[in-house]
Amino acid sequence: MELDDGVVYQDDPGTSAIMSERVSGLANSIYREFERLIRKYDEDVVKELMPLVVAVLENLDTVFAENQEHEVELELLKEDNEQLITQYEREKALRKHAEE
Repeated sequence: MELDDGVVYQDDPGTSAIMSERVSGLANSIYREFERLIRKYDEDVVKELMPLVVAVLENLDTVFAENQEHEVELELLKEDNEQLITQYEREKALRKHAEE
């Protein structure tokens, strides 16, 4: 099933997740290549390989999602750091003014 922002796939029975567009694009390309190989040779050519590729793509998608979460967290930490530096500079200036 295809959605606007990715492909839905099943991890565990009862749960579904949305595959990122990047991984979905790779999966579509690999799937087309598998179809070409099946038409040319036979499905036995890719029978053993397909589950491995699916597992790799699912792991890639998981890592990609984790990376995006880390990037968001990094941005939030950068903003916090900037606010702390601003606050530190303000307090430093106030202390210097109070000492004078």
